[in-house]
Amino acid sequence: MLHDKLIFVIGSPRSGSTLLQRLLGSHSQIFTHPEPHLLTPLAYLGYYDTVEKAPYDHVNAALALREFAEELPRGEADYLDALRAYASTLYERVLSPSGKAYFLDKTPAYALVLPFVTKLYPQAKYVVLTRHPLAIMHSVAHSFFGGDYAAAEAANPIVKRYVPAIGSFILEQRVPHVLVRYEDVVQQPARELGRICAHLGVPFEPSMVEYGAHEHISKSYGDPMSVERHQRPVTDSLETWAQDLLARPTALALARQVIDGLDPTHLAAWGYAKETLFAALERQQAVATRRSPWNTYRFKRRLLLALRKLVQRTPLALAVRKVRYLCDLLLRA
Repeated sequence: MLHDKLIFVIGSPRSGSTLLQRLLGSHSQIFTHPEPHLLTPLAYLGYYDTVEKAPYDHVNAALALREFAEELPRGEADYLDALRAYASTLYERVLSPSGKAYFLDKTPAYALVLPFVTKLYPQAKYVVLTRHPLAIMHSVAHSFFGGDYAAAEAANPIVKRYVPAIGSFILEQRVPHVLVRYEDVVQQPARELGRICAHLGVPFEPSMVEYGAHEHISKSYGDPMSVERHQRPVTDSLETWAQDLLARPTALALARQVIDGLDPTHLAAWGYAKETLFAALERQQAVATRRSPWNTYRFKRRLLLALRKLVQRTPLALAVRKVRYLCDLLLRA
């Protein structure tokens, strides 16, 4: 597979990346699949980083892999060739039946291993998507935690993790990329898609904007909630985060604390000056966001989080481990 036929959409969870994936996937030459998560495990095989918990000794595995790689004629370059051959084979074989020219991979976790991804695929096309960090916090809290910002932050501090990772990538200019903001995409989709298409080297197709008129693959990963409710980008929730934070003083205090801990240069790289991040509070009124409608996606997420908490309790944890052990024995044939 020609590596310049790969497209990576880089963005944090809840940044609108599924919307952008649907828009780009509506192009006649671009095929995509919801969050393959293909490259992230490769970054933790031991050569670059290690898995903390695995059914083998990750420290020994990492040392052994590095020693093995030392004997390769081209060292790290040969190791990268092997990883690239694995991933490229899968990309090519899922793309081939579609008859399209490009495969688009939108997996948010790639943003946390960008040095590895860009080393593996330096010739790929990169599209970086950013969104107002407080809008991301708001979306996470209400999508998965019933509006509980503190619980969302404790479970996964997305803004703290992704702003530095993506900000550094933008500043260091490791590979050519095009940067777009979610707010610009939903307000002027044709213009922003035109910019992206120019970077990708494909003609802009006006029908891309009406992504709901095209067929898309929907599976377990991605955002099957808000993106399915519309046929094209909408702007009705751009500053909902400000209204909600004004109605929740405790959440607002937490938001200020999170932003205070971020590097201003990373925020500027995202396209949001630190000193103006809270400006929307001055033009909005306090309106608490209503709890999102119950759906199977939210139910599975909440159930998983609840079960994870329960298994931390010793008696239940022991019982689960025993059941797992018995199942392993029964399935070992």
